[in-house]
Formats: sequence, structure tokens, C-alpha cells
Amino acid sequence: MNEVLKQKLLKLPVEPGVYFHKNKAGEIIYVGKAAVLKNRVRQYFQKSHKDVKTEALVREIYDTDWIVVDTEMDALFLESEMIKRYMPKWNILLRDDKTVSYVRISMNEEVPDVSFTRTPMDDKATYIGPFYGKSSVEKALRILRRVFPYYDKPYSGKKTLNTDLGLTPGIEIKKTTPRDYKKNLRKLIRYLEGDREKLIHELEKTMLDEASKGNYELAAEARDQLFGLKELKKKIVFSDKEFLDISSDKALKQLQDLLGLNEPPRRIEGYDISHQSGVDTVGSMVVFINGVAARNEYRKFKVRTSTSDDLKSLQEVLTRRLKHKEWEFPNLIILDGGATQVNAILPLVKSFGIPIVGRNKSGNHSKSAGVKLVFPLNSDKLKCLELSASSHVARLIARVDEESHRFAITYHSLLKRKNMLK
Repeated sequence: MNEVLKQKLLKLPVEPGVYFHKNKAGEIIYVGKAAVLKNRVRQYFQKSHKDVKTEALVREIYDTDWIVVDTEMDALFLESEMIKRYMPKWNILLRDDKTVSYVRISMNEEVPDVSFTRTPMDDKATYIGPFYGKSSVEKALRILRRVFPYYDKPYSGKKTLNTDLGLTPGIEIKKTTPRDYKKNLRKLIRYLEGDREKLIHELEKTMLDEASKGNYELAAEARDQLFGLKELKKKIVFSDKEFLDISSDKALKQLQDLLGLNEPPRRIEGYDISHQSGVDTVGSMVVFINGVAARNEYRKFKVRTSTSDDLKSLQEVLTRRLKHKEWEFPNLIILDGGATQVNAILPLVKSFGIPIVGRNKSGNHSKSAGVKLVFPLNSDKLKCLELSASSHVARLIARVDEESHRFAITYHSLLKRKNMLK
């Protein structure tokens, strides 16, 4: 990394935005979006495991620029615009075709509907995109639907639950007309295509103009859309992988110091056991990478032996997990339990050199549960420590532990329902 880039990284803001990686010739080679620019951009240059393509991209980065925006949603749509404008080579090389999507709006129909597709067609419909990461744009459209109601399926003329929820324009109950519905869809299209500031200014003008003419219903409609767009700043639309809690870096560094590790724990795994009177006993493994949940790495285990003994169930789950050498090994394991659980698992992980921490809640899984830690010192003697609930480490450990508990309960409930149907 050159000195100019080092200095730039120190000035990264904590606002949402779009960033541009450039090569030595000044060409934009990659465009990305971020909920917190400081976290996302610096992540590229951290000493952590990356796939081969990302490593190759990082080697080419000579400079980085960014644009700060008001909301995550603005970042999402601006990223799409910038990718279309610059066609950066690494957006093409890194993309997974299954995650690239377009918003399709059938404006050629009398009553259009809004849907998603991976392949635009020459069918006179309006296509907006591409968007990299389908889940983010789907979530954004769900939020925008409350501002600009639309049909998500071809219009049938029948009233549905979405009609009652105000998520359709209400042509089926004579609330509006196809013509006015299309007017609102054009506003949605403008928002998706980036014409947001001008749209907001026009809505403000419409609200005042219609109110001055005594058209209070039209003024109220413009007002509701205006306030709805301004409320978007409070919405989170990015996935866990895209959104990094700004406290995560501090928590990982504090964990390193607390446990005497050589480096911050990049991969953390959390474990929990769930059953009902020894029936349908399951174990959960959740994974956090760089302090952020990596849900595609989660694993669940149906316990085969000792189903009524939580301790033996936990030993079975960890034994089976450690046999999977094709799964990346963790830098830290967090258990739902205290000294008994830590002592039971310690012999299993010791030979692998994996640090272990127990969170002792004494059965209290509530949000207000104290964060009491149990972990071995160098002599294998256990140390007990109670952390302030507001500390970065406490919040991270609580998040991992609560997620492992949630995941275990979900799997147990699924098995229970299946068995009841047999």
C-alpha cells in the first residue's frame, strides 16, 4: 500500500456511500457500496483470509475515492448507476451471476407489476439495474412499497391482504385509477434510477401548490410520499456481510487483549444445545467473521447420543465439528455455559490450539442477561469475569451467544413440528 492511500484510509467517513477502487493508471477497477465507508473500505486491506479473486483485486488497488450519501438505499442505487457508467472489470470478474438482478416494471401493461429477474428481455418493460446482491434490493423495494404502493404480481382485479395493508395502489377497490398508479410508478422509477433530490424537491412543490389551491387530498398524498422518502434514512437495507457494526473492530481488538491472543479473532464460532425433555435434541454452530454474522457458514447437528445430557450433547457436537477439516477452523469458540461446559470442551479443542470462552447466563437468555465470561488461563485454571453490558466485547459475545441460541431453538422447533406430523 502506498503512502497516499494509507493517508486516505485514515480519512474515511462513517457515513454510507459508494467507493471507487482505482489502479495505478487512475482507471476505476471496482465500485462498491457501504453502510459505513470506514469499515467496508478498510476491510480490503486488513490481514485476513480472502478468496483468490479478492486478493488479486487488492493487489491492483493503488487509490480509492468515495461519495458520501444520506442513506444506505441511496448507496445501493448509486452503486448500480456507477457500475453501468464505468463497467469496472473487477465487478464483472467478482460477480456471481446468481446474485445479479434487475427490477422489472411492466409499464407497457395497463396495470403494471414490479418483479425481479436475472435476464432482461426485449419485451418493452422497464428494467432497472443491474444490482449486485439481490437480497438488498428486495429489502429496499419492500420499504419503498410503503411510499409508492405497487402490485408484485400481474393484476387480477381481486382484493388481497396486500390491499388491506396498503401495499397495493387499490385499483381493485376504486382507491385510484390505472393512470394515477402509473404516475406513482414513474416516481418510483425515478427514485431507483437516481433522480432522488429532484423528485423530493418536486414533491415539496406539489404539496405546497395543491394545498394553496385547496386540493388537500392531493397535497396529503404528496406530503405522505415526501415524509416517507425522508424516513428512509432510518432503514437498514444491507445484509450482515455488507453492514459492519462500527464497534466490531474495537470488540475484536479487546477480545485479543483479554484472551492474550496473537491477533484479533477473525472467525468466531458459537455453540448451543436445544431440546425438550431429551426429545429432538439438536446443536447449533453459528459463525461470525470479522465480528459479523456469516449465515452461509452456519451448521446444525441432530444429536445422536446422550440426548438428555446437555454436556455430552455439546461434546458430541464439537467432536463432529472438529472432524470437518474442510470447514475453516475458528480462532475462538464461544459456548453457552459456564465452568462445567468449558472444562468439558477444553480437552477437545486444546490440541487444535483453539481458544474457548463460556458465557454463563445461568439459564437466563434474556436481552438483559449479564455478560459473565469463563475462560482458561495458561495454566488451564479458569478465570471468571463479568463485563459491563455496554462494553464492545460484551455486546459482541452476547450477539454470538444469542444467535447460537436462536439457531438451535429454530432447528429444534422444526424437528418437533415434523415429528408431530408423522
